[in-house]
Amino acid sequence: MKTADKPENRRKNGLLNRLFSNFANPHGALGRMALSMMNCWHGPLTNWGLSYVPFRDGWTILDVGCGGGRTLRRLLGRSNGAIVHGIDISDESVAKARKVNAGLLDTRVFVRQGSAAELPYADSTFDLVTAVETVYFWRDLPHCFEEVKRVLKPGGLFAVILEVASEDCAWTRVVDGMTTYSPEQLKTFLEQAGFCDVEIHRRKPSYATIISRRP
Repeated sequence: MKTADKPENRRKNGLLNRLFSNFANPHGALGRMALSMMNCWHGPLTNWGLSYVPFRDGWTILDVGCGGGRTLRRLLGRSNGAIVHGIDISDESVAKARKVNAGLLDTRVFVRQGSAAELPYADSTFDLVTAVETVYFWRDLPHCFEEVKRVLKPGGLFAVILEVASEDCAWTRVVDGMTTYSPEQLKTFLEQAGFCDVEIHRRKPSYATIISRRP
């Protein structure tokens, strides 16, 4: 029997698949584990990506797909006096993000459950919207980008930060519901949604940050 066909290896691979698939919509014990991993792993990527954003003090910011909530804290550290909102489709993520930001919850940090496809915010609310390691899981990406543009103020910025920036990636065969894109594809979608001044920044091995502006 081949090593990969052994029952214990099939069980192990199945467990890893369930864990990695929790990156899309964390739930249960594996979801909580995935959130802790993402809070740790995404730090260097997020800090690198945010370095391209020309932050100003007092911004109102939205992080779509906020996961475990560490990006919300990083955003607060970049804009003095900022108000930061986080939204995630997973109730497990919302609970974790609220716990991580408990000291500032409902004063400078606001977290709620919801979808990128129907953002529950008024038009022209935010100076900056971020999406860190999450657009892979957005259904109808062009529509979601239109939603982001709607909630941005005129001149507001949208930062998409990715660890996997290629059309063909092995992760899509491991993580259910994951679709990867090249930066050029995302640039096209953003421009079609009405964004302008799209900038692509790359870093080896496969990091990418795409920053665009609402006219």
